[in-house]
Amino acid sequence: MITVKFPDGATREYAMGTTGTTVVESISKSLAKKTVAMRVNGELADLADQVHDGDAIAFVTREEDAALELIRHDAAHVLAEAVQELWPSTQVTIGPVIENGFYYDFSREEPFSEEDFDAIERKMAEIIDRGAAFTKEVWSRDEAKQVFAAKGENFKVELVDAIPEDQSIKIYKQGQWFDLCRGPHMRTTKDIGKAFKLTKVAGAYWRGDSNNPVLSRIYGTAWATKEQLDDYLTMVEEAEKRDHRRIGQEMDLFHFQAEAQGSVFWHPKGFTIYNQMEEYIRRKLTRADYKEVKSPQLLDNKLWEKSGHWGKFRENMFVVPDETPSTEDDQPVISPDANLLALKPMNCPAHVQIFNQGIKSYRDLPLRMAEFGCCHRNEAHGALHGLMRVRQMTQDDAHIFCREDQIQSETEAFCALLDSIYEDMGFTEVKILLATRPDVRAGEDAVWDLAEKGLGDALAATGRKFEIAEGEGAFYGPKLEFHLKDAIGRSWQCGTLQLDFVLPERLEASYVAEDGSRQRPVMLHRAILGSLERFIGILIENHAGRMPMWLAPTQVVVATIVSEADEFAQTVVDRMKDRGLRVETDFRNEKINYKVREHSVAKVPLIFVFGRREAEEGTVSVRRLGEQGQKVMSVDEAIEMLAQEALPPDLAA
Repeated sequence: MITVKFPDGATREYAMGTTGTTVVESISKSLAKKTVAMRVNGELADLADQVHDGDAIAFVTREEDAALELIRHDAAHVLAEAVQELWPSTQVTIGPVIENGFYYDFSREEPFSEEDFDAIERKMAEIIDRGAAFTKEVWSRDEAKQVFAAKGENFKVELVDAIPEDQSIKIYKQGQWFDLCRGPHMRTTKDIGKAFKLTKVAGAYWRGDSNNPVLSRIYGTAWATKEQLDDYLTMVEEAEKRDHRRIGQEMDLFHFQAEAQGSVFWHPKGFTIYNQMEEYIRRKLTRADYKEVKSPQLLDNKLWEKSGHWGKFRENMFVVPDETPSTEDDQPVISPDANLLALKPMNCPAHVQIFNQGIKSYRDLPLRMAEFGCCHRNEAHGALHGLMRVRQMTQDDAHIFCREDQIQSETEAFCALLDSIYEDMGFTEVKILLATRPDVRAGEDAVWDLAEKGLGDALAATGRKFEIAEGEGAFYGPKLEFHLKDAIGRSWQCGTLQLDFVLPERLEASYVAEDGSRQRPVMLHRAILGSLERFIGILIENHAGRMPMWLAPTQVVVATIVSEADEFAQTVVDRMKDRGLRVETDFRNEKINYKVREHSVAKVPLIFVFGRREAEEGTVSVRRLGEQGQKVMSVDEAIEMLAQEALPPDLAA
């Protein structure tokens, strides 16, 4: 007999060889009908798997969030079966679950197109209705290669060869169709349901290598209910409308071009938003007693080697040789043993160098060092995505050098600062993750134990709820990730606080303690926006281009109905500019409705309209973006209203 444990602490005995299906049926027939998988010692597993003595078991029903991964995984297998039933000569390759959906890569002489989706979806629905059971078999390596080779599935043969020798070859079947797969799966294809949709098709290199064949990648999404699917598709449609790249072009904010891949060409209006954001953050940091610095762009590779970044990030760094002019013809000569210089991908090693200048006392700590640091990372071309993923970025970066006994207070102060900034930006839902040690890391386990406990205890002391993200920490220390939710429900990871005992040791940072001894400071790496570029992209999409008044590139357009009102309107423009307001004029000989439409499309928050009567009476007709009609106000009242609305949130009364 074996004993298994349940989430409520209860235990039961079963015969050796008992499966999860038998266990759940012994508890409740109604629970068995709803259960599609189980967790064994925290890991998802097939219900048909055997349980063993001492296992902790929890059952997964289709309604739980945990089942979404299974629904999507099973849907990917059904997609592959549908494609091969419709086009038998197609080879299937890999089909993983991704955020909000799944994809499968196919090798076919004629690439797929979205015109094929209707037929594929109908076939998928037919396969789901068959209700074939998912069953697992373990094959020998030779058997798997022979079977797939006989079917002409050459990519599968290559995948079998790539599986480590110490791992078994698992095959999952649904009816007559089968695939190489690690699992787990639900009970039958009917468990998938009909809340799925194919979304797009794209080209993809086999195993991500441009030297390999190009495959057709079909993307899909799948959900537990039709309502969830509809909500997701509505969000996707809304996200397309809010795409910051399209809005940025419509509003003339920025552009990208091939000559500077991954770097932003900021136009005057876009750079206005950028500057307003930087000035706002600078004011917040100054009040929080941060000291702003500026560090070099190019640093010798010896410093990066010493810090540990060279081994971890070398492939993502832009590197140039340290050239020495020739004494003969003044042409650059690169010595074989010349040092390499790298454009900094992050600011932390440079900030340690500033800290190391002069002797620091325990009285000097905490020292909060901030920089709007321009960093460069050699992101893959295919990973670049507008403002969201760039090669040149400016971080609202800072490093706090403190004593161990100051970790908690500095964490509390940082969280309070972050909350106030996100609230000013209109983000009130923030999820916090504590990311722990990754497989590849610097420092001893004892140091990581200390760092993870210190950061976790400090966060717990703030009273904030958080979740654990196993293995997602930085290579030198654990970190807090702050994920904010935008207007259409998407999550963005922006803020971060990383606790680091390693870098101060590597770069020999020290301070004089109260007893006169030399001690290493603790280093807190922190950012709130992450990068100005990405955060501005998030703001554009969150507001659908209708930026808050204080960030709007043009806060008001002064438009005239008749030319007789131009002179008076210009005096109003001059008064507003004297108040520091961002004003444009539209005195063209066009109808006022045409002007209003044009500036509304450009997302201008306010339009001040002047006609003959307004000029005579000293009034203005105010039209507000997104509202019907207009309001007549005195010029003084209108200017004061705009001046108050235009104040950044940290300066508003």
